[in-house]
Amino acid sequence: MIALVLGYSSTVFADAYDAKPKLVVVLVFDQFRGDYLDRYRADFKTKNGWNLFLKQGSHFVDCYYDYANLVTAAGHSTIGTGAYTDGHGIPLNEWYEPGPDGSIRQVSSVADDRYRLVGAPPGTKDLTGASAHREMATTLGDELVVATNGRARVYGVSMKDRAAILTSGHATRGAFWIDHDTGMWQTSTYWMKELPKWAREFNASGRAEEVRKESGLAQGSFYELVGRSAASVSYQLDFAKTLIVGEKLGQNPDNVTDMITISISSTDINGHAHGPDDPSQRDLIVQSDVSLNAFFTFLDQTVGLKNVMVAMTGDHGVAISQTAADAMAMPALDFPPEQFTKPLEAMLEAKYPAKANGFYVLQMDNPYLLLNKQMFEAAGVSEEEAENNAKVMVEQIFAGFTHVGDGTAESRQKEPAIVTHIYTSKQMREGALPDTQYGRLVAHSYSPYVGWALHINFGPYQFPWHGSGTTHFSANSYDRHVPLDFFGAAFIPGTYHGVVAPVDIASTFASILRINRPSAAVGRVLTEAMRNEGPASTSVPDAKAVPASER
Repeated sequence: MIALVLGYSSTVFADAYDAKPKLVVVLVFDQFRGDYLDRYRADFKTKNGWNLFLKQGSHFVDCYYDYANLVTAAGHSTIGTGAYTDGHGIPLNEWYEPGPDGSIRQVSSVADDRYRLVGAPPGTKDLTGASAHREMATTLGDELVVATNGRARVYGVSMKDRAAILTSGHATRGAFWIDHDTGMWQTSTYWMKELPKWAREFNASGRAEEVRKESGLAQGSFYELVGRSAASVSYQLDFAKTLIVGEKLGQNPDNVTDMITISISSTDINGHAHGPDDPSQRDLIVQSDVSLNAFFTFLDQTVGLKNVMVAMTGDHGVAISQTAADAMAMPALDFPPEQFTKPLEAMLEAKYPAKANGFYVLQMDNPYLLLNKQMFEAAGVSEEEAENNAKVMVEQIFAGFTHVGDGTAESRQKEPAIVTHIYTSKQMREGALPDTQYGRLVAHSYSPYVGWALHINFGPYQFPWHGSGTTHFSANSYDRHVPLDFFGAAFIPGTYHGVVAPVDIASTFASILRINRPSAAVGRVLTEAMRNEGPASTSVPDAKAVPASER
């Protein structure tokens, strides 16, 4: 009877303070729309690949982001912090701000002038370091470190710096990403002065060249070309395995939980190039099944899957490509942003003769039209006037994109570009938004980092874009829909219906680990997929009342 009590307690109860689980894995597939796993599930043949979630885990089919700026940096911040942009502050991958000399410059979401790159190849021109200093909320990893008095080891890995850094957080032991040209792994002096021995050995192992051969792309940018291939998925997971072994994650000497965040960039790189319906994207997802099986089998052999807790999601979805839409007779439109930014610039210059060098329109960085604050201020124009007039002008421009025809068309014609919603930064900042679903999505998208700007949403499957593929960013459902899956002893396997969100990951894990939620977290604990822990007492449970799976 005593054995029954001990077995029951050790199996069901979990907390970070006694390494139950020993390792938390937050796995992100970049640009992974929520319908992919069910769409291709018949092709998944391995036990511990995608089926770790579909057959052994909790699979949520209705996971949607509740904001309207569906881009990589914002998505990974949201996953890590359990908050939206109005909580963590990251709105875009890059934006504009004054530099040290006062002139405006474009900065990335993780660039940090105080630090330098570590492990960058010789001859690298820009050695600007990186950190999560612009992320204005704590992450799940941060709270795990704080709860364990710094004893928990937390790391982030991705081909993209922003994905490795913003998901894992501020108090991490390290974040690693690749040099785009060579594929070599690097980091920043924010974490360390030199790469760990295991990382240097990985870079020197020739694995990057092997991956080039496996992908059939011996020359060119590792990130842009090799990064589209299934070989690049195994490359990222191989590095994560090397990190886990090198840092002994899941074997913490202080008997607390460790954590690693892994973001696979390959599906985003290939998706942008070819779109979600292209056979190459299906092949990449199916082939990733083998790499995931190898990774989770490795975890089983080193840490034990019974000691591991995993969440899997995506940072955003994606729109259909123009090519695929045309083939399906589905109205869609990719169009160059210059179609409206150039006439807008001309209209603004006509209304406000320039008093400084530059342009009034900085960039259409979906979903934001970024305006040049310095140009408007030089002309004596306030933010409210600048944004309101720019909004009216954009509406006038799009009103001119109308149907023209005489009834003689013999095939379906493309619909003109339309704008469904426009809101100014001032409206977003002051909460002057409608009490509607879209108003809530936009409110969750605000950050002071965007400066003077317009938040614009276009028609379904319409997007300003350069290239032959597709993109993401909008408030539309296909950009907000991502998978949400869990695996671990705390979860009840099955398929779950009902709307959930990636912000629920941090709240759910924080609850299981018995630690504080991240500072701005807004998600809920997904109790519907969690095992009942039973009474928190030392009394002997009735064996008949304990589910067989928990005995």
